[in-house]
Amino acid sequence: MSSVYWQRNLAICFFGSFINIVAMTLLLPFLPIYIEQLGVEGHAQIVQWSGIAYGATFLSAALVAPLWGRLADRYGSKQNLIRASLGMVVSMALIGLAQNVWQLVLLRFLVGLAGGYTSGSYVIVAAQTPKDRSAWALGTLASGIMAGSLVGPLIGGVLPAVLDIRSIFFLASACIFLNFLATCLFVREEKRVAPARTNSTSLPATDAGLSNNQRTVVFSMLATASLLMVANMSIEPIITVYVQQLVEAAGSVTFYAGLTMSAAALGSIISAPRLGKIADRIGGLKVVAASLALAGLLLIPQAFVSDIWQLIALRFYMGLALGGLLPCVTALIRHNVDDRSVGRMLGYSTSAQYAGQVLGPVAGGFFAGHIGIRSVFIATCVLLLGCALWIGQLSVQQRRKALCDKLPVDV
Repeated sequence: MSSVYWQRNLAICFFGSFINIVAMTLLLPFLPIYIEQLGVEGHAQIVQWSGIAYGATFLSAALVAPLWGRLADRYGSKQNLIRASLGMVVSMALIGLAQNVWQLVLLRFLVGLAGGYTSGSYVIVAAQTPKDRSAWALGTLASGIMAGSLVGPLIGGVLPAVLDIRSIFFLASACIFLNFLATCLFVREEKRVAPARTNSTSLPATDAGLSNNQRTVVFSMLATASLLMVANMSIEPIITVYVQQLVEAAGSVTFYAGLTMSAAALGSIISAPRLGKIADRIGGLKVVAASLALAGLLLIPQAFVSDIWQLIALRFYMGLALGGLLPCVTALIRHNVDDRSVGRMLGYSTSAQYAGQVLGPVAGGFFAGHIGIRSVFIATCVLLLGCALWIGQLSVQQRRKALCDKLPVDV
C-alpha cells in the first residue's frame, strides 16, 4: 500500500541516510591517529586496534538487525528510524569522550546496537512508495547512501586540520540530531494491514519454494556478499597507515587517506548502474565473476605502489570493478526465491555483509600488524580471485543446465 507522503518520506530518508553514512565513515582517515592519542603505541598495535574498533560496529549490528526488523514490523518503521537516529546522536557524542581504546571499542559496539537508520529507510521507502515508482525511489535512496560513503572520508580527511578530533564527533552528533528532529516531525507512515497468518510462515526461509539449483545460487550469493565485505573492509581501516608510508608531509596524511577512500566510492557510484544494465543483458553471475576477478588483479599493483596518486588511481579503478556487485547479488537472490522468502533472504544477505565487515577489519589488522601492510593486499587478491573462480564455475553450470532444460526429451 502506497502513502500520499511517500515523496516527503523519501526526501527525509535520503538526507538522513546520507548524514548517517557520512558520520559513520568520516572517522576512517583519522581512526588510527585517534587510537594513538588514546595511548596505543607501536605500529602493529595501532593497526590491530583500528581493525577491531572499526569492526565492532558491524558485529553488534549483525547481532541486533533481525530484532530491529521484527520490532519495525510490529510497531512501525518510523519508530525504528527515530530510535536509530537518537541512538546515533548519543553514541557518536560518547565516542568523543572516550579515554582509552577499550572505551572506544565499546562505544563503536554501541553504535552498531543503536544504529540501523539506512536499513530502516529502505523498509519504509519500499513499503510506502507506489509500486510503479519503487525502483526509482530505492535507487535514489541508494545513491544518497553511496554519496555519503564518498563524502564521509573526504570530510574526515580535512577536518582534523581545523578541528580537534573529539570535536569532530560532537559535530557529527549535532548533525544527526537535526536528522532525528526531521524524522520525528516530517516522516509520515500509514498503517499497514497485517497479513493473515498461514501455515506457510512456519516454513524455514531457506526451504520455502527453493529448488536445489536455486538454493545453490542463493547460498553462493550470500557467501559472495560476505567475502566482498571481507575483501573491502580488510583494507579500508589500514589505508591511513599505508598512506603514511607514501606521503612525506605528516599534516596531509588524513587528507590523502580520505581522498584514497573516496576514490573507491566514486568509482562505485559511476559503475553501479552500468554494471546493472550489463547484468540484465548477459546475466548476473557473469558480471559478478568478472568484477571479482578484475578487482583481485587490481589489488596486486596496490601492494607495490611508490606514490600516493598511484594508489588513488588504483582504488578508483577497483571501485569501478566492485560497484555493481552488491546490486547483482541482491538481484540474483530476489530472482531465485519466491515472494514469501524475499524479505528473509535479503535479511540474511545483510547479515552476511555485516559478518564480512566484522571479519575483514580484524583480519586486515592482524595481517598488517604481523606480516606487513602489503600482505593484506596480496591475501585479499587471493580471496577475490578464488571467489571469482567459484562463481565462474557456477555460471558455467547454470548455463549448461539451462541448455539441458531446453533440449527435447527423447521418448
